[in-house]
Formats: sequence, structure tokens, C-alpha cells
Amino acid sequence: MKSVLIISFSVIHSDPRVMRQVRLLENVHRVTVAGYGRAPDANIEFIALNKPPTGLLQKGIWAGKLLLRAFESYYWRLPQVRHAQHRLAQRSFDLIIANDISALPLALELAGNCPVLMDAHEYSPKEFDDKLLWRLLFGPYHHDLCRRYLPRAAAMTTVCQGIADEYEREYRVQCKVIHNAPLDQKRSPSTVDAECIRLVHHGSAIRSRHLGVMIDMMKYLDARFTLDFMLVETDAAYMAELRAAAQADSRIRFIEPVAMQDICQRLNEFDVGIYLLPPVNFNHEHALPNKFFEFIQARLAVAIGPSPEMATLLRQYQCGVVAESFDPQALATVIQKLDAAAVSGFKQASNIAAQELNYERSGQLLLAEIERLG
Repeated sequence: MKSVLIISFSVIHSDPRVMRQVRLLENVHRVTVAGYGRAPDANIEFIALNKPPTGLLQKGIWAGKLLLRAFESYYWRLPQVRHAQHRLAQRSFDLIIANDISALPLALELAGNCPVLMDAHEYSPKEFDDKLLWRLLFGPYHHDLCRRYLPRAAAMTTVCQGIADEYEREYRVQCKVIHNAPLDQKRSPSTVDAECIRLVHHGSAIRSRHLGVMIDMMKYLDARFTLDFMLVETDAAYMAELRAAAQADSRIRFIEPVAMQDICQRLNEFDVGIYLLPPVNFNHEHALPNKFFEFIQARLAVAIGPSPEMATLLRQYQCGVVAESFDPQALATVIQKLDAAAVSGFKQASNIAAQELNYERSGQLLLAEIERLG
């Protein structure tokens, strides 16, 4: 049994990918988790990290450091990094898992002689490269962190092949793919009402995801189709805008989100999981998100735009439809052709796919990497 430290500058109990690491390892190794929020309900030691609010003066100082390319000074003086150093400095572990580039320099400093496994949830250097300020300040900073620290990690994993290829091309590191798939939910497809085909989208109300395109899509669908949004209100102003945009269409509802572990059970009541994500930046272009696998684990048909990572798996398992473009009408065109028999067929295909696209399988890749690292 190894002592394993998992570091993530995220709210641990609501971070699906980190929680899968926790669930995979909690009864196999002695696990310590450092991150934000309350302790998750798990067999681990939890170290809560602080991220105090930042005033305008401090933001100005940090922006100056980023503009001057003082990246090392910027990173090591971040309060959450300093707090983590203080809490963990005297500890020793057999393995450290660093989630995202923001945790990797710290993990390497704490590691001593133990190996560090880096898990990249995104392609960090281009995470928000559709925004000018981000390109000026944080893009070069993340690139510098990747250039300096990725080659020092003993192993690296990420969420999809397109992102793995880009890390390998740009930083000459080997990167294995572990999908964001939940455990096999062992559910059965629900029946489809030919007169009411229920579409659903779930996730966070994040402006950069352009969720309004799915509201626009409903204009082109007939009365058989309804759309439910199950959104976490991370941006109250944006959520209000979405509600206002949907107000004129009684077929669109906003339903209460459920706990992470209950998502697939709730989704199982619906028929088609939809996601139309315009490729406004690199990570959106290569998106293969939790929700795609949750649609499949809920045994839904899936309807998406031509996002290459999602489309490749959808076509492999033949569990839904792919629009020709990211235009709302293009997605409506392929959904409009669906009837109850087609949706039922896609649900059965998802039922088969769910037996392969799950964390029982993906997690074995992480376990194998941990065993390989000694």
C-alpha cells in the first residue's frame, strides 16, 4: 500500500475527474487530498487549501508580473500555492498526482525523490485563447510552466487524444488518455414516447460555452420535442440571460441540478442528451467532456455538433447523431429526423457503449501507471 497525495486547485467534492481518482485509490492506497472546499465523503485524509479574495491592487501587481514574464515569481507567491507549501512541506509520500499545470510545480517541489504523475484536465496553454487578455497574460504563463515542468513529471495523462497529441507535439512528453467516463451506472434505457421526445443538457452555466445556441435550435424543431436544462448556476447573470432567451418557448424548462453522483440517474428519465459547443478555442474544439459520457451512462441517445473527439466515439458506437456544422439549425436538422424507433435504437447502442466507456476500464489505465511508477 502506497501513500499517495492528490493535489488539485479545485473544489474537490464537485470535481468529477479528481473524485474519480479518489474513488479509485481510496481503498487501495493511503490517500491524502489537498484542494478547496469541504472534505469529500471518502476514506482519505483531506487538507483544505485557502484561496483568499484578491483586491484590485494585488491583481494589478500580478498582471504586471505576467506582462514582465516574471512567471516563477508570480507562481510561487500565489497565496494558494504558499498555503499548500506550508501545509504539506513536512510530509513525504510515495507518489503525487498533480491535477493540471497549476499543481505541477508545487507537486515537484514537494516530491523529493518520489514520482509525480501529471493529469491534465485541459490543454492549459490555450485554455481560453479566444480571450485577448488571457492570451496576453495567462497563455504565455501556462506555456512557460508546461515548458519548464512537464518534462520533469514521471508520467502524464489527459482527457482525449487531440489534447494528448498537442502536448506531445509542443513539449515532447508522452501522454496517455484516460477518458472522463463515470463508473458503469448499470441502468436500462427508458422508454420513448413518440409524441414527446425529451432533450436534455446538463452542466454549468458558463458563458464561454454559448449555451444559448441550443435555445436557438428549438425554433427549428416541431412540437414533439422538449428541452430541459439542468444547470449549476456558476454565473447568475448568464443564467438569467438564458432564462430570458427561453421564456417565449414553453417547451424549454430549467430544472434543479442534482448531486454529482445522481446525475446519470436523473438523466435516465430523458431521451436525447444534446451538446452544441462552438469551437471558439482549442479546448472547445477538442472537447470530450464528462457530460458526453454521462449521457451514455444514462443510456440516452446523443446529439452533438461536429466536435471531433465526441463525434469519433459517437460514430464508433453509433449511439446518436452529429450535425454537419455548429449552426443551431444544423443540429435541429438531424434531430428533427428522429422518431421514437430511432431514439430507442440509439439508446440501446448507448447501453452497449456504456459497458466499455466507463471508469472501471479507464481507471485501470491510471492504476497501471501508478504500479509502473513503483
